Amino acid sequence: MADPIDVLEQEAVAALEAAGDPDALEAWRIEFLGSKGRLKAMMSTMRDLGPEERPVFGERMNRVKESLQAAFKQRSTASADAIPPMDVTEPGTTSDLGQRHVLTRTIDEVVDVFGRMGFSVEEGPEVEDEWHNFVALNIPEHHPAREPAENFFLGNGNMLRSQTSTVQIRVMEHAPPPLKIITCGRVYRPDTHDATHYSMFHQVEGLCIDRNITMIDLKTVLFQFARACFGPEAEVRMRPSFFPFTEPSAEVDMKMKIKGRWQWVELGGCGMVDPNVLEAVNIDPEEWSGYAFGLGIERIAMRRHGIADIRWLYENDERFLRQF
Repeated sequence: MADPIDVLEQEAVAALEAAGDPDALEAWRIEFLGSKGRLKAMMSTMRDLGPEERPVFGERMNRVKESLQAAFKQRSTASADAIPPMDVTEPGTTSDLGQRHVLTRTIDEVVDVFGRMGFSVEEGPEVEDEWHNFVALNIPEHHPAREPAENFFLGNGNMLRSQTSTVQIRVMEHAPPPLKIITCGRVYRPDTHDATHYSMFHQVEGLCIDRNITMIDLKTVLFQFARACFGPEAEVRMRPSFFPFTEPSAEVDMKMKIKGRWQWVELGGCGMVDPNVLEAVNIDPEEWSGYAFGLGIERIAMRRHGIADIRWLYENDERFLRQF
């Protein structure tokens, strides 16, 4: 039986060679390298593999991705060189070339780092029900986090999700352990806008469910993430905290270089998955354990690039965007 990764790579190479114009090249890019392309779809099958197979599969997929990206760049350059030279005596027109937003680039980098650690990517709806947003996450009915002033309720039991942990519940409902997934997406909370708060922001959530998982595994993953994103000198520390869906729980701080000085910066929360959460999705907490973490994408981007005000990320001021 043919290896599906080899088949995908061969089909991609053949299709790239057959692409004869810029429109065909762009169609090829969308089909194979796009956010909903065939390469991304095959990456999602990683969750069906065993723990020992996933790192090997992820490494192969990354090599194929890099190879196809390089081939596409080379073909695009060759296609551009083949365009007949312009008549320099004609009046010229100017146009500004766009580029990917700093948040989009940060999300891609975060996904890439966790992908190299064997995490697969899952997605879920932004309009949620209270079961997935609260009940299954062990948040009781009278908890302050469920107050109308803390959420965007839409009626009929629906709401804009206040955390991407809802995707973890949806995955555990339908996929048996072991699991090792992340999800990146928008979440919504009616916060007053200021330099550090916004009513819509992005989170990356991680979940690992397996036998004999401990806090050591969690700290190791976060430490490796910190070094990959912020350099070999980056460190992670955990401060005791409380979250209804993890026990024990901790706040995650990462040591980053800000204006030439290393400082501890809070990025999110983490902990061991509470047994009540596992029982809510029919996973036996006597057999399985796991960890979860949630980090703010905006906080990562702001600390990496020295951005002092979260509102700058959403104001579309070209003077700001051109810096990235």
